[in-house]
Amino acid sequence: MECDFTGKEAYRQYFNPKDYLNMHMQFESENIPVHEDLFSFVLENLQKAFLVDGIGGDTLIDIGSGPSIYQLLSACEAFKEIIDTDFLEQNREEMQKWLKKDPEAFDWTSMVKYACQLEGNRENWMEKEEKLRKAIKRVLKCDVTLANPLDPLVLKPADCVLSTFCLESACKDLPTYRSAMRNVGSLVKPRGHLIFAAVTQETFYMVGPHRFSSLYLTPEVVRDAVKEAGFQILWSKMSSLHWSPEITDAHDVIFMVAQKLKGA
Repeated sequence: MECDFTGKEAYRQYFNPKDYLNMHMQFESENIPVHEDLFSFVLENLQKAFLVDGIGGDTLIDIGSGPSIYQLLSACEAFKEIIDTDFLEQNREEMQKWLKKDPEAFDWTSMVKYACQLEGNRENWMEKEEKLRKAIKRVLKCDVTLANPLDPLVLKPADCVLSTFCLESACKDLPTYRSAMRNVGSLVKPRGHLIFAAVTQETFYMVGPHRFSSLYLTPEVVRDAVKEAGFQILWSKMSSLHWSPEITDAHDVIFMVAQKLKGA
């Protein structure tokens, strides 16, 4: 099933953060997310990368955070500073609401408890929230189609760049995707890490009543793009997704940890 490419202006006009969060981040009960197959897979692998493998340092840049925090719940244990980024102003505003404890902010309690439970520490969820709030130092605009995604800002290369489910939405074709991977990779210092998650074989996803395009990817395309961007893949894993075909036609999710080659 094909879906016409959703451009930047359509995202600005139609992407509603609350609709996205209510559709994709809800829980069937306090303990089980609706999309448990995705979140358990991603959160367990993030925990492995940050808390078991020991990837950490001074700065992590999260590229294409959207209005979400779940992907940063282990990162805040491993980095002194987290820089949150997204293309859309409305997503950055939603993040600021959560950081400032605005009563209108999305309630992440269930997800934070779930992540803490996977870490074996469910009761410490309030401490986890506060630790993440303190770690997120800046919320910036990014555009992965730019050679410097954070233009006009020029930041010191980061110890780690994290990106989950961003590039497949932002890129209209494979050349643009490979270019965006290089752009994102340029933000990583030599010997630093790129931690990456993407859905494969997806052409669309829904946010409220609106349909957004996704670039059809295979695992081989993702791996090749990471290597072409100057990274050595340290490990990768895949998992199947079982979502309603009315929400998305995504087939699998791929997660990988890569290290930037010294001369790249």
